[in-house]
Amino acid sequence: MTSTPNREGAVPVTAAHRILVLNSGSSSVKYQLLDMRDSSRLAVGLVERIGEETSRLVHSPLTGDGDGGGEGSGKRERTGPIADHEAALKAVADELTRDRLGLDSPELAAIGHRVVHGGLKFSAPTVITDEVLTEIERLVPVAPLHNPANITGIRTAQALRPDLPQVAVFDTAFHTTMPESAARYAIDIETADAHRIRRYGFHGTSHAFVSRETAKLLGKDPSEVNVIVLHLGNGASASAVRGGECVDTSMGLTPLEGLVMGTRSGDIDPAVTFHLKRVAGMSTDEIDVLLNKKSGLVGLCGDNDMREIRRRIDEGDQRALLAFEIYIHRLKKYIGAYYAVLGRVDAVVFTAGVGENAAPVRAAAIAGLEELGLAVDADLNAVRTDSARLISPEYARVAVAVVPTDEELEIARQTYALVNA
Repeated sequence: MTSTPNREGAVPVTAAHRILVLNSGSSSVKYQLLDMRDSSRLAVGLVERIGEETSRLVHSPLTGDGDGGGEGSGKRERTGPIADHEAALKAVADELTRDRLGLDSPELAAIGHRVVHGGLKFSAPTVITDEVLTEIERLVPVAPLHNPANITGIRTAQALRPDLPQVAVFDTAFHTTMPESAARYAIDIETADAHRIRRYGFHGTSHAFVSRETAKLLGKDPSEVNVIVLHLGNGASASAVRGGECVDTSMGLTPLEGLVMGTRSGDIDPAVTFHLKRVAGMSTDEIDVLLNKKSGLVGLCGDNDMREIRRRIDEGDQRALLAFEIYIHRLKKYIGAYYAVLGRVDAVVFTAGVGENAAPVRAAAIAGLEELGLAVDADLNAVRTDSARLISPEYARVAVAVVPTDEELEIARQTYALVNA
């Protein structure tokens, strides 16, 4: 293992085993502090509505490893104005200090940042330098809602601990192994290259974690396993993973492409945008809002909560039923397509909020695919647990699994491995 540069006040990495994970949004900061000796969580929290009078910080110290971590008295909440991300992180630091987990602790090895878009340049976790920040800024046009907030969180954390390694873990990194045949769109190559137009994919940290955990569940090395991962939350994406590497994914240049999502349309004929502009007189911004915020499940039936949609279906609501059927139809198409891409599939795995909790979605997505070796056991599918598990019957040729995702743990693992390389 190596140490950080020996600047004044710097802590040798060899003496440290904690990682702070930051996920900075435009008006929020999610955070977790982990002890990498056993991957336990020492604290978790959220600052939301940054910049408003009604800002809110929720902090939960958790049971640590006996060295003082997690010595708080349970969840704490505070409300009131938090002006900006700098104030938010200082408030987080204060809460951690109350639990003897402060940012000045010699046990803190690094801060890991979720960064949504890394383009083609960043295919692995990266120690953040001025040059790295400049490149992340260059990618703002293809991630205008996410990268600016990520940059703000990074700069703020750097100001608080300039001596500490700051590491970027990119949502797009896992998908950089896609072959050009999967990553390129069939448009003029010079135009595409000039404007960085290609399939980048997102949710990569989740797909990486879940595909590896699925291999573990099957008792195999990731290099031996072909997996179709279905990350189903309000945002949703699928990936085809061959031997631990992504070979295709459903999201593209932006997170709009692919599966039907809570408020996003997913796949759509691109000429729809021309039609709306020419015939409906909608502006580019209006079309953007329509496809990203007023489409998907909410556009089809007015709800993007799968629990509410299922309740309405049970009451005979035909519009909710149609929304569910469209959602499932798209899922089946991607399962079939990625089965063809992989050639051999060892497991289809569901993860994220809907994937982990909505048994009817899992059952409907697999129903009728018996000829592909896929089946779901109704009793196993109905079990509610936080553990990774198989929900396919023993006779099924292809495993069907539910594997809870843990993006924060994956970011912490990648960050810790990098600074201790």
